[in-house]
Amino acid sequence: MNDVMLILQRERDGAVCLAERQGTGYADGMLNLPSGKVDDGEDVYAAVIREAWEEIGIVVGRDALRVVHVMHFRNPEEEPRVGWFFTARGWRGEPRNMEPHKCAGLSWHQADDLPGNTVPYNALGIGHWLKGEPFSVHGWGVDDAGPGGVPYS
Repeated sequence: MNDVMLILQRERDGAVCLAERQGTGYADGMLNLPSGKVDDGEDVYAAVIREAWEEIGIVVGRDALRVVHVMHFRNPEEEPRVGWFFTARGWRGEPRNMEPHKCAGLSWHQADDLPGNTVPYNALGIGHWLKGEPFSVHGWGVDDAGPGGVPYS
């Protein structure tokens, strides 16, 4: 399963937009990036463009998007996922809560000082983006190990 996440960074202070989940049954009360699953028949660019419009009401052009991190992740339910983290060099519109039935509101936070209630999957991706790391693997129990569980040095 592929997920897309948009790291929308405010130009004036570098803060990133996070949404508080509510009423979804998953991670309610936690903060996450504007995000979602890739639907059948769409590529990851189309998915993040769609999610940006559906969740926060902004229009992002394909040419404004940049993939900044890809994560092969296994969530707490043991489901494998591939997360595509994007940034946008520009967009039209002012971010606003377009899904009040799923989101309690939007807030802006410094990427290097995320609140403790940020969804771990998102916080990990933001952390890798800040370090300039294009790819990571998490949740498989061998994150930093080679064959036979022997740590790489």
